[in-house]
Amino acid sequence: MSRMVDIANHVAAHAVKLARVGVVSAYPITPQTQVIEEISALIDAGEMDCEYIPVESEHSAMAALIGAAAVGVRSFSATSAHGLAYMHELLHWAAGIRLPMVMVNVNRAMGPGWNIWCDHQDSISQRDTGWIQLYCHSHQEVADTVIQAFRISEDPRVILPVMVNYDAFVLSHSYMQAELPEQEQVDRFLPPFRSAWRLDLDNPLTHGSVIYPNDYEEVRLSMHQAHDNARRVIAEAADEYREITGRYHGALVDLYRMEDAEYALVAMGSLASEARVAVDALREDGLAAGLLRVRSYRPFPREELAEGLGGLRAALIIDRDISFGMEGALFSDCKAALYGRSEALLYNAVTGLGGRDVPYTVMVDELKEIAAGKRREPVSWPTVRLNRHHQDSREGMQRCG
Repeated sequence: MSRMVDIANHVAAHAVKLARVGVVSAYPITPQTQVIEEISALIDAGEMDCEYIPVESEHSAMAALIGAAAVGVRSFSATSAHGLAYMHELLHWAAGIRLPMVMVNVNRAMGPGWNIWCDHQDSISQRDTGWIQLYCHSHQEVADTVIQAFRISEDPRVILPVMVNYDAFVLSHSYMQAELPEQEQVDRFLPPFRSAWRLDLDNPLTHGSVIYPNDYEEVRLSMHQAHDNARRVIAEAADEYREITGRYHGALVDLYRMEDAEYALVAMGSLASEARVAVDALREDGLAAGLLRVRSYRPFPREELAEGLGGLRAALIIDRDISFGMEGALFSDCKAALYGRSEALLYNAVTGLGGRDVPYTVMVDELKEIAAGKRREPVSWPTVRLNRHHQDSREGMQRCG
């Protein structure tokens, strides 16, 4: 094992190196740029046997990746926010034609107004493109999940692209410790890429041409079945990775102090790390709280949610996104997954948008209100309320002064 104290962007780049990626194509966008800069430096130093393709846009970056994966090369890209949105058409294309590849998305708020800080609106808005979506809460999980993502994507039972998401600046630009496995360990876990199909001049095939209604639905069904297969593949990859490296971050979900919990926080990404602190604080105050961290958003962990939350009194689902006119997207999915399977009361906190700080005390206060029966509305914006309170206090002090 080699130990790094570095930013998550550089950690991700070194994980890509260990995965023996053959083609990287990307276009720079804050806060993702350092991933590709580090990969470029590794290639230039002769540490990666990889072709880097500089392009003029994110749309072109995904087009280049589609071409590379279609001829049977392990492929990688990285993007964020509006770059991901610019890829939207080709995200559908990559998944629809069943191409294995991995892309890091450094979660960043969408404009306008222009904002380079974190929320999950960019990746949540791509949830129905067919890509598997995994969310990380630490530098260590970024390193391990990037490697696992190639294994998941290339599994014959799946053959779908995988998006690895982690939060802008909170992870991407902060320095934390991470251990990287040895190359021999990764080679044991991740064998050389063997494409299930590829474009070959000696064996010509046609892909992505016009498809008639009687066949189109079957193609989409196959993608849905691949996501169902991915549930087992994600769990198998996590278990085997633990056997080789000793590290485990959960499969589709990760549980913390849930064994005897009566109330739970549900979160994704770096907010889940803050939620762990909130759970410890709530336990010290005598409230039996736990955390269910959603690691795989697509495929969605229906069974794991039902098992983890089914017997609880209540759960607070924390969304770093908003489906305008409705509620947080994770909240909607949790309600759908638990419908008819749980009597737990479900509440939603929409918070942390645009990088707004969400201290663990906000989560503590919200769950205490729920446990005390003081929370009436299912959806709240707790940090907005908190900041309004602080603003009112400042205005009051100014008037008194």
